This record gives sequence, C-alpha cells and structure tokens, in this order.
Amino acid sequence: MSTQGIEAVFLETHNWGKAAKFFQALGFELDFETDHNSGQLRNGDGPPVFIAEVPGDQETRARLVLKVPDADAFEPDPALEVVSPFEETHYGTREMTVRDPDGRVWILQAPGPK
Repeated sequence: MSTQGIEAVFLETHNWGKAAKFFQALGFELDFETDHNSGQLRNGDGPPVFIAEVPGDQETRARLVLKVPDADAFEPDPALEVVSPFEETHYGTREMTVRDPDGRVWILQAPGPK
C-alpha cells in the first residue's frame, strides 16, 4: 500500500492571529480555531492548513502530511528510513515519521484505531 497524496499542511508560527489573517487574505476560510492559539484553514478542495503557535524562542517548522488509508496495512518500502513507526496522536490519528535522502522529515498520517 502507498500514500494517497497530501493530507494536510502543518505550519508553526510565532503569532497565530497574524498567520490566520495572512491565509484569510489569500482566500482561505477558517474551519476551526482552538483555545490554545491554533486552528485550521481551508481553500477549496485542497488539503487543509493547520497552524499552531509556538514560543518565540522556538524555531518554526512547516511539514507536509501525507495520507495513508490504513496504518495496519501499510508496509514501508525497505528504501524508506523510518524515524518512528505509526503511533497514536492526541488528536485521534496515527502517524509515522520517515526521512528523505536530503534529511527532511515527512509525516505519514492514517486514521486512528477502529
């Protein structure tokens, strides 16, 4: 089984409000906002953008999250460097981390346990 495209874009920011307004100015609409300076925006049929505020002394990151329909059926190709196997997240999914040949980390996301 392989991945099925981009599930989401995950961005970290030092200012949730400014970041949300930036994406709204680009035509994104707010799906939801949390009570801890984060939220999700969407534009059309494309993947959502989830933005989370991090402390000012922390470096911000951007990650593409790739969709996997079933973590239990996913067999990583031996060419993949698995950084961490599928693990449950606090937001109800399962995620695996892999590293590409240039050292970038990619997140593979599957639905949570049934």
